Amino acid sequence: MTHFSDRVERISISGIREVFEAAGEGAINLGLGQPDFPAPEHARQAAADAIMAGEADAYTENKGMLSLREAIAAKHEGDQGIDRSPDDIVVTAGGSEALHVALEAHVNGGDEVVIPDPGFVSYDALTKLADGEPVPVPLRDDLTIDPIRVEEAITDDTAAFVVNSPGNPTGAVSSEEDVREFARIADEHDVLCISDEVYEYTVFDGEHHSPVEYAESDNVVVVNSTSKLFSMTGWRVGWVHASSERIERMVRVHQYVQACASAPAQYAAEAALTGPQELVDEMTASFEERRDLLLDGLADIGLECPTPTGAFYAMPKVPEGFVDACIERGVIVVPGEAFGSHGAGYARISYATNVEELTEALDRMAAAYDAVQ
Repeated sequence: MTHFSDRVERISISGIREVFEAAGEGAINLGLGQPDFPAPEHARQAAADAIMAGEADAYTENKGMLSLREAIAAKHEGDQGIDRSPDDIVVTAGGSEALHVALEAHVNGGDEVVIPDPGFVSYDALTKLADGEPVPVPLRDDLTIDPIRVEEAITDDTAAFVVNSPGNPTGAVSSEEDVREFARIADEHDVLCISDEVYEYTVFDGEHHSPVEYAESDNVVVVNSTSKLFSMTGWRVGWVHASSERIERMVRVHQYVQACASAPAQYAAEAALTGPQELVDEMTASFEERRDLLLDGLADIGLECPTPTGAFYAMPKVPEGFVDACIERGVIVVPGEAFGSHGAGYARISYATNVEELTEALDRMAAAYDAVQ
Protein backbone atom coordinates (compact mmCIF):
# COMPACT_ATOMS: atom_id res chain seq x y z
CA MET A 1 0.00 0.00 0.00
CA THR A 2 1.18 3.53 -0.70
CA HIS A 3 2.07 5.59 2.32
CA PHE A 4 0.63 8.87 3.57
CA SER A 5 2.52 12.09 4.15
CA ASP A 6 3.95 12.70 7.58
CA ARG A 7 2.20 16.06 7.60
CA VAL A 8 -1.30 14.62 7.23
CA GLU A 9 -0.56 11.92 9.80
CA ARG A 10 0.18 14.67 12.34
CA ILE A 11 -3.39 15.94 12.26
CA SER A 12 -6.80 14.38 12.84
CA ILE A 13 -10.46 15.21 12.43
CA SER A 14 -11.49 18.10 14.68
CA GLY A 15 -12.74 17.17 18.14
CA ILE A 16 -15.72 19.40 17.46
CA ARG A 17 -16.91 16.97 14.79
CA GLU A 18 -16.68 14.08 17.25
CA VAL A 19 -19.08 15.88 19.58
CA PHE A 20 -21.57 16.48 16.77
CA GLU A 21 -21.55 12.82 15.81
CA ALA A 22 -22.11 11.73 19.42
CA ALA A 23 -25.28 13.80 19.76
CA GLY A 24 -28.71 12.41 19.04
CA GLU A 25 -31.16 13.67 16.45
CA GLY A 26 -32.90 16.89 17.45
CA ALA A 27 -30.24 17.95 19.96
CA ILE A 28 -29.83 21.66 20.72
CA ASN A 29 -26.60 22.65 19.04
CA LEU A 30 -24.50 25.01 21.15
CA GLY A 31 -21.34 23.83 19.44
CA LEU A 32 -21.68 25.54 16.07
CA GLY A 33 -19.73 28.72 15.33
CA GLN A 34 -22.30 30.12 12.94
CA PRO A 35 -24.62 33.12 13.32
CA ASP A 36 -28.29 32.19 13.07
CA PHE A 37 -29.12 35.24 10.94
CA PRO A 38 -29.69 35.12 7.18
CA ALA A 39 -27.08 36.73 4.96
CA PRO A 40 -27.99 40.29 3.94
CA GLU A 41 -30.72 40.35 1.30
CA HIS A 42 -28.76 42.79 -0.87
CA ALA A 43 -25.75 40.44 -0.79
CA ARG A 44 -27.80 37.46 -1.92
CA GLN A 45 -29.44 39.56 -4.62
CA ALA A 46 -26.07 40.75 -5.92
CA ALA A 47 -24.93 37.15 -6.36
CA ALA A 48 -28.19 36.19 -8.08
CA ASP A 49 -28.00 39.19 -10.41
CA ALA A 50 -24.41 38.38 -11.35
CA ILE A 51 -25.30 34.76 -12.06
CA MET A 52 -28.31 35.61 -14.21
CA ALA A 53 -26.34 38.25 -16.14
CA GLY A 54 -23.59 35.73 -16.89
CA GLU A 55 -21.03 37.83 -15.00
CA ALA A 56 -20.04 35.08 -12.58
CA ASP A 57 -19.25 32.28 -15.04
CA ALA A 58 -15.52 32.86 -15.43
CA TYR A 59 -12.47 32.93 -13.23
CA THR A 60 -11.78 36.21 -11.51
CA GLU A 61 -8.27 37.52 -10.95
CA ASN A 62 -6.26 35.29 -8.63
CA LYS A 63 -6.37 37.99 -5.98
CA GLY A 64 -10.11 38.45 -6.45
CA MET A 65 -12.26 41.00 -8.24
CA LEU A 66 -10.72 44.46 -8.15
CA SER A 67 -14.02 46.03 -7.09
CA LEU A 68 -14.23 43.67 -4.09
CA ARG A 69 -10.63 44.35 -3.11
CA GLU A 70 -11.35 48.06 -3.33
CA ALA A 71 -14.31 47.56 -1.00
CA ILE A 72 -12.13 45.61 1.44
CA ALA A 73 -9.45 48.32 1.32
CA ALA A 74 -12.10 50.96 2.01
CA LYS A 75 -13.46 48.90 4.92
CA HIS A 76 -10.04 48.75 6.60
CA GLU A 77 -9.37 52.43 5.94
CA GLY A 78 -12.67 53.30 7.58
CA ASP A 79 -12.38 50.87 10.50
CA GLN A 80 -8.65 50.95 11.30
CA GLY A 81 -7.36 53.94 9.36
CA ILE A 82 -5.14 51.64 7.29
CA ASP A 83 -4.16 52.89 3.83
CA ARG A 84 -3.99 49.50 2.09
CA SER A 85 -3.80 49.21 -1.68
CA PRO A 86 -6.32 46.80 -3.27
CA ASP A 87 -3.25 45.13 -4.83
CA ASP A 88 -2.15 44.13 -1.32
CA ILE A 89 -5.26 42.06 -0.64
CA VAL A 90 -5.98 38.46 -1.60
CA VAL A 91 -9.58 37.26 -1.56
CA THR A 92 -9.69 33.67 -0.31
CA ALA A 93 -12.12 30.80 0.19
CA GLY A 94 -13.05 31.92 3.68
CA GLY A 95 -10.83 32.90 6.58
CA SER A 96 -9.61 29.30 6.76
CA GLU A 97 -7.81 29.55 3.43
CA ALA A 98 -6.47 32.96 4.40
CA LEU A 99 -4.83 31.37 7.47
CA HIS A 100 -3.54 28.54 5.30
CA VAL A 101 -1.83 30.75 2.71
CA ALA A 102 -0.36 32.98 5.41
CA LEU A 103 1.27 30.04 7.16
CA GLU A 104 2.37 28.25 3.99
CA ALA A 105 4.06 31.41 2.71
CA HIS A 106 6.01 32.09 5.90
CA VAL A 107 6.76 28.79 7.67
CA ASN A 108 9.65 26.47 6.81
CA GLY A 109 10.00 22.88 7.99
CA GLY A 110 10.71 22.88 11.72
CA ASP A 111 9.84 26.56 12.22
CA GLU A 112 7.87 27.35 15.35
CA VAL A 113 4.51 29.11 15.39
CA VAL A 114 3.30 30.44 18.73
CA ILE A 115 -0.46 29.91 19.14
CA PRO A 116 -2.99 30.61 21.91
CA ASP A 117 -4.13 27.62 23.98
CA PRO A 118 -7.06 27.20 24.06
CA GLY A 119 -7.32 28.56 20.53
CA PHE A 120 -9.06 28.01 17.22
CA VAL A 121 -8.46 24.41 16.10
CA SER A 122 -7.00 25.39 12.72
CA TYR A 123 -3.94 27.14 14.16
CA ASP A 124 -2.37 23.90 15.34
CA ALA A 125 -3.42 21.82 12.31
CA LEU A 126 -2.43 24.35 9.63
CA THR A 127 0.96 24.88 11.28
CA LYS A 128 1.57 21.14 11.09
CA LEU A 129 0.43 21.01 7.46
CA ALA A 130 3.03 23.71 6.75
CA ASP A 131 5.56 21.35 8.40
CA GLY A 132 5.95 23.73 11.31
CA GLU A 133 5.88 23.16 15.05
CA PRO A 134 3.01 24.67 17.07
CA VAL A 135 4.06 26.24 20.36
CA PRO A 136 0.93 26.62 22.50
CA VAL A 137 0.90 29.32 25.19
CA PRO A 138 -1.73 29.39 27.96
CA LEU A 139 -4.13 32.28 28.33
CA ARG A 140 -4.74 34.50 31.32
CA ASP A 141 -7.48 33.63 33.80
CA ASP A 142 -9.83 35.94 31.90
CA LEU A 143 -8.96 33.97 28.73
CA THR A 144 -7.22 36.89 26.99
CA ILE A 145 -3.91 36.34 25.19
CA ASP A 146 -0.98 37.47 27.34
CA PRO A 147 1.74 39.33 25.35
CA ILE A 148 4.28 38.47 28.03
CA ARG A 149 3.77 34.74 27.49
CA VAL A 150 3.87 35.20 23.72
CA GLU A 151 7.18 37.04 23.97
CA GLU A 152 8.63 34.46 26.35
CA ALA A 153 7.80 31.71 23.86
CA ILE A 154 9.70 33.31 20.98
CA THR A 155 13.00 31.67 20.04
CA ASP A 156 15.41 31.86 17.12
CA ASP A 157 13.21 29.23 15.43
CA THR A 158 9.97 31.25 15.67
CA ALA A 159 8.52 32.20 12.30
CA ALA A 160 5.21 33.63 13.51
CA PHE A 161 2.77 34.05 16.35
CA VAL A 162 -1.00 34.06 16.03
CA VAL A 163 -3.36 36.39 17.86
CA ASN A 164 -7.14 36.27 17.69
CA SER A 165 -9.41 39.03 18.97
CA PRO A 166 -12.33 38.74 19.46
CA GLY A 167 -11.40 35.16 20.20
CA ASN A 168 -12.65 31.71 19.34
CA PRO A 169 -13.27 29.69 21.52
CA THR A 170 -13.06 32.22 24.34
CA GLY A 171 -15.05 35.28 23.33
CA ALA A 172 -12.22 37.39 24.79
CA VAL A 173 -11.27 40.77 23.31
CA SER A 174 -7.69 41.99 23.62
CA SER A 175 -7.16 45.46 25.10
CA GLU A 176 -5.52 48.24 23.09
CA GLU A 177 -2.50 47.95 25.40
CA ASP A 178 -2.11 44.25 24.62
CA VAL A 179 -2.55 44.80 20.88
CA ARG A 180 0.14 47.48 20.95
CA GLU A 181 2.39 44.94 22.64
CA PHE A 182 1.72 42.37 19.90
CA ALA A 183 2.82 44.96 17.34
CA ARG A 184 5.93 45.77 19.35
CA ILE A 185 6.85 42.09 19.64
CA ALA A 186 6.51 41.66 15.87
CA ASP A 187 8.71 44.71 15.29
CA GLU A 188 11.41 44.11 17.90
CA HIS A 189 11.78 40.37 17.38
CA ASP A 190 11.37 40.59 13.59
CA VAL A 191 8.77 37.85 13.70
CA LEU A 192 5.45 37.67 11.87
CA CYS A 193 2.21 38.42 13.70
CA ILE A 194 -0.81 36.74 12.09
CA SER A 195 -3.87 38.55 13.38
CA ASP A 196 -7.14 36.63 13.02
CA GLU A 197 -9.88 39.26 13.08
CA VAL A 198 -12.87 37.40 11.66
CA TYR A 199 -15.10 38.37 14.63
CA GLU A 200 -14.08 42.02 14.39
CA TYR A 201 -17.58 43.51 14.44
CA THR A 202 -18.93 41.45 17.35
CA VAL A 203 -17.63 43.41 20.34
CA PHE A 204 -19.84 44.19 23.34
CA ASP A 205 -17.45 45.91 25.73
CA GLY A 206 -14.54 48.08 24.61
CA GLU A 207 -13.34 48.29 21.02
CA HIS A 208 -11.60 46.09 18.48
CA HIS A 209 -7.96 46.93 17.82
CA SER A 210 -5.61 45.45 15.23
CA PRO A 211 -1.81 45.09 15.52
CA VAL A 212 -1.51 46.47 11.99
CA GLU A 213 -2.59 49.85 13.37
CA TYR A 214 0.51 50.08 15.56
CA ALA A 215 3.29 48.07 13.88
CA GLU A 216 6.22 50.04 12.50
CA SER A 217 7.38 47.16 10.29
CA ASP A 218 5.47 45.05 7.76
CA ASN A 219 5.48 42.10 10.17
CA VAL A 220 1.69 41.89 10.49
CA VAL A 221 -0.64 39.86 8.28
CA VAL A 222 -4.37 40.33 8.87
CA VAL A 223 -6.95 37.61 8.22
CA ASN A 224 -10.63 38.49 7.96
CA SER A 225 -13.79 37.23 6.31
CA THR A 226 -17.46 37.89 5.59
CA SER A 227 -18.46 34.72 7.43
CA LYS A 228 -19.01 36.11 10.92
CA LEU A 229 -19.14 39.82 10.02
CA PHE A 230 -22.20 39.37 7.78
CA SER A 231 -23.48 35.87 8.64
CA MET A 232 -22.16 34.45 5.37
CA THR A 233 -20.35 31.31 6.54
CA GLY A 234 -21.53 29.23 3.59
CA TRP A 235 -20.42 31.75 0.97
CA ARG A 236 -16.75 31.09 1.79
CA VAL A 237 -15.25 34.52 1.20
CA GLY A 238 -12.36 35.74 3.29
CA TRP A 239 -9.25 37.77 2.68
CA VAL A 240 -5.74 38.46 3.83
CA HIS A 241 -4.04 41.85 3.69
CA ALA A 242 -0.38 42.63 4.18
CA SER A 243 2.60 44.33 2.56
CA SER A 244 3.19 43.89 -1.19
CA GLU A 245 6.14 41.58 -0.62
CA ARG A 246 4.15 39.27 1.64
CA ILE A 247 1.07 39.32 -0.59
CA GLU A 248 3.17 38.32 -3.59
CA ARG A 249 4.26 35.15 -1.76
CA MET A 250 0.81 34.36 -0.42
CA VAL A 251 -0.82 34.67 -3.83
CA ARG A 252 1.65 32.09 -5.13
CA VAL A 253 0.12 29.59 -2.70
CA HIS A 254 -3.43 30.74 -3.32
CA GLN A 255 -3.26 30.51 -7.11
CA TYR A 256 -2.33 26.83 -7.02
CA VAL A 257 -4.59 25.83 -4.13
CA GLN A 258 -7.68 27.76 -5.14
CA ALA A 259 -7.10 29.79 -8.36
CA CYS A 260 -9.72 32.27 -7.12
CA ALA A 261 -12.59 32.47 -4.67
CA SER A 262 -16.08 31.70 -5.98
CA ALA A 263 -17.15 34.46 -8.39
CA PRO A 264 -20.84 34.62 -7.31
CA ALA A 265 -19.75 34.76 -3.67
CA GLN A 266 -17.38 37.62 -4.43
CA TYR A 267 -20.27 39.67 -5.83
CA ALA A 268 -22.22 38.94 -2.65
CA ALA A 269 -19.27 39.92 -0.45
CA GLU A 270 -18.82 43.22 -2.27
CA ALA A 271 -22.48 44.04 -1.78
CA ALA A 272 -22.27 43.12 1.92
CA LEU A 273 -19.30 45.43 2.43
CA THR A 274 -20.69 48.38 0.48
CA GLY A 275 -24.42 48.09 1.16
CA PRO A 276 -26.58 48.76 4.25
CA GLN A 277 -24.90 47.74 7.51
CA GLU A 278 -27.92 47.46 9.81
CA LEU A 279 -27.47 43.69 10.13
CA VAL A 280 -24.13 44.19 11.88
CA ASP A 281 -25.63 46.22 14.72
CA GLU A 282 -28.66 43.92 14.91
CA MET A 283 -26.51 40.82 15.30
CA THR A 284 -24.24 42.43 17.90
CA ALA A 285 -27.18 43.60 20.02
CA SER A 286 -28.83 40.18 19.80
CA PHE A 287 -25.65 38.31 20.71
CA GLU A 288 -25.08 40.58 23.70
CA GLU A 289 -28.61 39.86 24.93
CA ARG A 290 -28.02 36.13 24.55
CA ARG A 291 -24.63 36.38 26.26
CA ASP A 292 -26.24 37.96 29.30
CA LEU A 293 -28.96 35.30 29.35
CA LEU A 294 -26.33 32.56 29.15
CA LEU A 295 -24.09 34.05 31.84
CA ASP A 296 -27.01 34.45 34.24
CA GLY A 297 -28.07 30.87 33.56
CA LEU A 298 -24.57 29.48 34.06
CA ALA A 299 -24.25 31.37 37.35
CA ASP A 300 -27.58 29.94 38.53
CA ILE A 301 -26.32 26.44 37.69
CA GLY A 302 -23.12 27.09 39.65
CA LEU A 303 -20.67 27.28 36.75
CA GLU A 304 -17.92 29.89 36.84
CA CYS A 305 -17.41 31.65 33.51
CA PRO A 306 -15.13 34.54 32.49
CA THR A 307 -17.31 37.21 30.86
CA PRO A 308 -16.88 37.10 27.07
CA THR A 309 -16.69 40.60 25.61
CA GLY A 310 -16.98 39.65 21.94
CA ALA A 311 -17.73 36.94 19.36
CA PHE A 312 -20.53 34.58 20.46
CA TYR A 313 -18.78 32.02 22.65
CA ALA A 314 -18.44 31.45 26.37
CA MET A 315 -16.01 29.08 28.11
CA PRO A 316 -17.19 28.12 31.58
CA LYS A 317 -15.19 25.92 33.87
CA VAL A 318 -17.00 22.58 34.07
CA PRO A 319 -16.75 19.45 36.23
CA GLU A 320 -15.54 16.15 34.83
CA GLY A 321 -18.23 14.37 32.84
CA PHE A 322 -20.25 17.53 32.23
CA VAL A 323 -19.90 17.56 28.44
CA ASP A 324 -20.97 13.93 28.12
CA ALA A 325 -23.89 14.55 30.48
CA CYS A 326 -25.00 17.47 28.32
CA ILE A 327 -24.81 15.37 25.16
CA GLU A 328 -26.85 12.62 26.84
CA ARG A 329 -29.52 15.23 27.53
CA GLY A 330 -29.55 16.53 23.99
CA VAL A 331 -27.30 19.60 24.24
CA ILE A 332 -24.12 19.86 22.18
CA VAL A 333 -21.26 21.70 23.87
CA VAL A 334 -17.60 21.25 22.98
CA PRO A 335 -14.97 20.09 25.48
CA GLY A 336 -12.29 22.68 26.05
CA GLU A 337 -9.48 20.24 25.28
CA ALA A 338 -10.65 20.22 21.64
CA PHE A 339 -8.98 23.64 21.48
CA GLY A 340 -5.74 22.69 23.21
CA SER A 341 -4.47 21.01 26.35
CA HIS A 342 -4.97 24.15 28.44
CA GLY A 343 -8.67 24.01 27.57
CA ALA A 344 -9.12 20.97 29.80
CA GLY A 345 -11.68 21.66 32.50
CA TYR A 346 -13.58 24.09 30.30
CA ALA A 347 -16.33 23.76 27.70
CA ARG A 348 -17.07 26.02 24.75
CA ILE A 349 -20.67 27.13 24.40
CA SER A 350 -21.86 28.99 21.33
CA TYR A 351 -24.85 31.22 21.96
CA ALA A 352 -25.49 31.84 18.27
CA THR A 353 -28.91 30.25 18.62
CA ASN A 354 -32.37 31.58 19.46
CA VAL A 355 -33.40 32.55 22.97
CA GLU A 356 -35.97 29.78 23.29
CA GLU A 357 -33.45 27.04 22.53
CA LEU A 358 -30.84 28.70 24.73
CA THR A 359 -33.27 28.79 27.65
CA GLU A 360 -34.16 25.13 27.17
CA ALA A 361 -30.48 24.22 26.85
CA LEU A 362 -29.73 25.92 30.18
CA ASP A 363 -32.40 23.79 31.89
CA ARG A 364 -30.82 20.65 30.44
CA MET A 365 -27.31 21.82 31.40
CA ALA A 366 -28.52 22.32 34.96
CA ALA A 367 -29.68 18.70 35.01
CA ALA A 368 -26.34 17.62 33.54
CA TYR A 369 -24.45 19.54 36.20
CA ASP A 370 -26.51 17.96 39.00
CA ALA A 371 -25.87 14.52 37.51
CA VAL A 372 -22.07 14.81 37.71
CA GLN A 373 -21.83 16.35 41.17
